[in-house]
Amino acid sequence: MLAKKMMRDIFRHKAQFISIFIMAFLGVFVFTGISGEYIGLEVDSSNFYEETNLADGWIYSPYLNDMFLSQVWYLGATTEMERQMVVNSEGDFENEPEITLHFVENNTISKFYLIEGKPLDINDSNGVWLDKKFADAKNLKVGDKITFKYENYTIEKEIKGLGYSPEYVYHSSPVAINSDPDKIGFAYMSYKAFPEDSVPYNVLNVKFDGTPDNYAKILDYRLKGYYNSFIEQSDHPSVNRFSQEITKHKMMADIFPAVFIIITFLILLTTMTRIIAQQRTQIGILKANGFKNKTITLHYMSYGFWLVLVGSILGFILGPMILPRLFYPSMMRTFVLPSWAPVWDMSFVYLMVLIVAFSLGVSYYAVSSISNEKPSIAIKPKPPKVSTSGFVEKLKIWKRLSFNLRWNYRDTKRNKIRALMTIIGVMGCSALLIGAFGLYDGMNEMRDWEYGQINHYDSKLIINEGASVSQVNEVTNEVNGKTIMEGTIEIQSDSVKKTGSLLVLNDTNLITPTDKDKNRIEIANDEVSISQKYADLFDVGVGDTVKWHIRGSDKWINSTINKIHADPLSQGLIMSSDKLENLGLNYTATSIITSEHVNRTDDTIKTTITLDDIEKSWEETSETMWLIIYVLIFFASILAIIVLYNLGLMSFTEIEREIATLKVLGFKSKDLRRLLLTQNLVFTVIGFILGIPLGSYILTMMWQSSGDSLYMIPSLTITNVILTAIITFSISIIVNLMFSGKIKKLDMVESLKGTE
Repeated sequence: MLAKKMMRDIFRHKAQFISIFIMAFLGVFVFTGISGEYIGLEVDSSNFYEETNLADGWIYSPYLNDMFLSQVWYLGATTEMERQMVVNSEGDFENEPEITLHFVENNTISKFYLIEGKPLDINDSNGVWLDKKFADAKNLKVGDKITFKYENYTIEKEIKGLGYSPEYVYHSSPVAINSDPDKIGFAYMSYKAFPEDSVPYNVLNVKFDGTPDNYAKILDYRLKGYYNSFIEQSDHPSVNRFSQEITKHKMMADIFPAVFIIITFLILLTTMTRIIAQQRTQIGILKANGFKNKTITLHYMSYGFWLVLVGSILGFILGPMILPRLFYPSMMRTFVLPSWAPVWDMSFVYLMVLIVAFSLGVSYYAVSSISNEKPSIAIKPKPPKVSTSGFVEKLKIWKRLSFNLRWNYRDTKRNKIRALMTIIGVMGCSALLIGAFGLYDGMNEMRDWEYGQINHYDSKLIINEGASVSQVNEVTNEVNGKTIMEGTIEIQSDSVKKTGSLLVLNDTNLITPTDKDKNRIEIANDEVSISQKYADLFDVGVGDTVKWHIRGSDKWINSTINKIHADPLSQGLIMSSDKLENLGLNYTATSIITSEHVNRTDDTIKTTITLDDIEKSWEETSETMWLIIYVLIFFASILAIIVLYNLGLMSFTEIEREIATLKVLGFKSKDLRRLLLTQNLVFTVIGFILGIPLGSYILTMMWQSSGDSLYMIPSLTITNVILTAIITFSISIIVNLMFSGKIKKLDMVESLKGTE
């Protein structure tokens, strides 16, 4: 009998209970979907790294002879090591793609992961094992021949296998800003495939015990001056970039579903409180007919239990099945893994148990106030709350206020919980919308800042490594351009070490550094400027000193910071060519930038890319971030609709008797609509205002999770606030208008007879 009663009650209040079901479903759906995706990425990458025995670190040195290897082994912490010769070559194709060649000694660390063909044979001097994505882009297959050009060598080999590498989960280079398999790739060969008898190894892959910091200190103590640099696994460009991507998704999974779950409990609490208040007499009758308090309590606790349980189970099943499929296509264009599969984690079960347990607790709290009352008391309507005059009512201005304001003020005093629920609900919706639109604004601002205010060139000509100075100068004059030098550096301050970029400008206005307020700054010929992001990470400022060296060189430089510039996409140091020379380093131009539109490839120029190409590449690499933004906006809008509709419905039903009384006293429907609209708008305004700082906090957390390479100051634009306000207040007003018809159709006799 009670089960039938529960079904009738749920159907009678279907709007609220459907909302509870949807909110519970969405909360678990979003959490398990995004978490299943990023945990799956962690598991898939971890399995890939483990199966291929990814190196714990890479030692770059031109002295990788037997004596050096002995010294590395005698460090005590080294457990495995393998030499490689890693060089950049050009593929014999029309667009001369850049292919990184690995001549390996035994292929035991950072192993080539085979997809097609034969396993890598260390004794095969005629075979090459090629990047599968590159092979697919060039329509190459096992058995085909491929030619590489490296310095004065032309190396032709037969493709024996296609696969992946743990060092190239993310792969980019100056000739391809994003992971464009048509322009970049990699290949593995036996050391016997090198055209000379002696292989000039330049990279030592190592596995070691202990922390990377301790290993680096021991290495520096024993072999300082005999190696150029040491890169730990977490700082490797591929590992670091992929880790940053996972962190962004994890942040979204941690923040976003929490709002849904909180709102679920708020709606459940207000719904159950209202149902129990309306069924007070029924509960008294059940008690009078012998139903125990325990039975009645369990009956009402089951209302939310079953809906939350079913919604949670459905979200648990569908979340990891649907949401990861939205992110995978864009991520697979940027990253390479042999397996892309979501993971169901035990944390999902814990979340479900927690949500169901809280739903039982909320329902118990709602019914506990009446479950222990005697039947003779419970069967009677609950006396209305007595409203006493507070501080505000005693002020002289109170009598000057309109009836609308005074009535709403006193109604809010009597129903504080309902008012608090409405404000919290609106605050959550506004915060998510502000966070989503803030990310949208930030991405557009980042693009305009980088490609509009900092970089002004049209074309960028990448110089061949073997080009002479006279050849470079000739091309520079022909295109009316300026040379620049770009490179990768390691920067250290105290115990903090980061990999960054070096930009050496040569008296050009085609690249104009800016400060964090986007104002142009001048970096004099004798000055060194550090990016704002790294200044914050290293906790340094103007006048402080940092230590750095160009990757591939063991010469460390101590530089005093003279300026701090801000760049949204590139973090590191900027200086002039004169300053670089004064520091004892050679200025070697790597690119020519020009305001002219150039498309040139020859012995001097490896390839040419335009600023439009770079901007397009950046858009492609940030596609996943855009998808996150669209998902945020979509679910935040759904949340706003559900929350405001339900809270509006609850507000109307809770004051239904008061509305009926006012109608009897002669108030017209338009006056009563104004009463409800005023209260609704006041709560919406308060929730919206409180949602602004919360949204700003969410926005800050999202930007902070973007990693060390991106810099953006989270800011709330007027457009963001206005757009959020339009959505929030429009839904609020529409919801209020939906109840206008209910006021006209209100049965005053039915509404008032509860007071008999």
